[in-house]
Amino acid sequence: MRSHEKRVNVCPRTQGKYLVSVVLTAVFAIASLFGTLLFSADAVADAAESQAVAQVGNATYASVQEAIGHTSMKNATVTLLTDVAESVTITPLKGMRNVTFDLNGHVLQADGSAVITVPANMQLTITGPGTVAGGTQPAVDCRGALHVKSGTFTSDATLMRFAETDETSAQGSFSDGTFTAPTLFNLLDDAKNLGYVTVRGGEYRGMIPAGLNTLALLSGSFSDSSNLAPYLADSLGLIPDGTSGDGTGDGMFHIGDLAISSKQASVELDPVDGLQRLSADDLLKLTETQLNGIADYLLVVDSDQLQALNDQIDRTMQAVGKRKAFEAVSQNITITAVRNGADDVIDVNASGGAGPQLRTSDHDGISAQVTVTIKAVAEPEKPEEPGKPGDPEKPGKPEMPRSGSAVQALAIISLLLVIASAICAYATVHLRPSRLHN
Repeated sequence: MRSHEKRVNVCPRTQGKYLVSVVLTAVFAIASLFGTLLFSADAVADAAESQAVAQVGNATYASVQEAIGHTSMKNATVTLLTDVAESVTITPLKGMRNVTFDLNGHVLQADGSAVITVPANMQLTITGPGTVAGGTQPAVDCRGALHVKSGTFTSDATLMRFAETDETSAQGSFSDGTFTAPTLFNLLDDAKNLGYVTVRGGEYRGMIPAGLNTLALLSGSFSDSSNLAPYLADSLGLIPDGTSGDGTGDGMFHIGDLAISSKQASVELDPVDGLQRLSADDLLKLTETQLNGIADYLLVVDSDQLQALNDQIDRTMQAVGKRKAFEAVSQNITITAVRNGADDVIDVNASGGAGPQLRTSDHDGISAQVTVTIKAVAEPEKPEEPGKPGDPEKPGKPEMPRSGSAVQALAIISLLLVIASAICAYATVHLRPSRLHN
């Protein structure tokens, strides 16, 4: 009886311990499963984040094309997150027309076609440092509107292609950036014209073909000037071999205003060194006057003023030859940039520009003035006339010595004469009686 009661009392405890063990095991299993799920979710999230190449707002995407498709009126900027090889087309959600692409310091490289294609009625703005590398493909094909504010663009073929058709007309605007390719701009295959492309800044290393009539160059630097003449704006020209801060030329042609500069706007001619009449070319070389690289314009020296200077030079040479005095004179001479072929061109210096030059506008009237001064000539002094030959000079009267020693000598001589006279007188007096006595 007692043993049965004891057995009954032990069983509930054993059952309780077993139940606790089961519960603890279940909790541990659930916790382990939950942790595994969390770890897997984080790993998936990390993997997805590591594959993101572009971002719109706070959302990231595994391709640039996908990111473009998720732009909105609120978030219209696609930011590149890493270097990627992908050819993209600007096709945002329906109703979107403007997209901004921030290169963000990365490289977007072509993958089978142009790196970026801008369809008709779409507008793309490219900003930020970074590179669009076309390789054997163009960097951009544009039928819509393209605005480049910065970046580096390269291609081994044509860099940018634009198209104006019967239905649409492309537009391009370049304010900064570096552009390098054998051919910088050209037409798409089905284009009738380029569209309207304007360059307002940047550095362009490559050739621009002739015939792109709607291309306008307002500012920028160019390595090849062979076909740029038709594209220069009305009041602009090219300044070749621009000088950098260390004094060396960079080999580029920089667009700038038509201007004339003279390194020596004022020069002096010294008759002592010899004078000769000056031609227009002599004057330009003497004053180092240059035109800022505009080939359709030439430097013209005012012929009347140059003649007046040469008249002064003639009079100076005559005065020097006759050993006469000549007062200093100055002559101002105006040098003007005149379009080549103008009827009033007189004595033009064709070599007065600074190397290869280009210019197409009718912007005349630019001039500079230089001053040439002829130094004064003093009349030479007359030499003293020499004495006549055969006319000996008459001896002059000897001058009496007037020094103190001469006066003393005269006084001593006088005293000696007085003594001698006294001795003679004494002798005379004493000798007479003796003679009488005898």
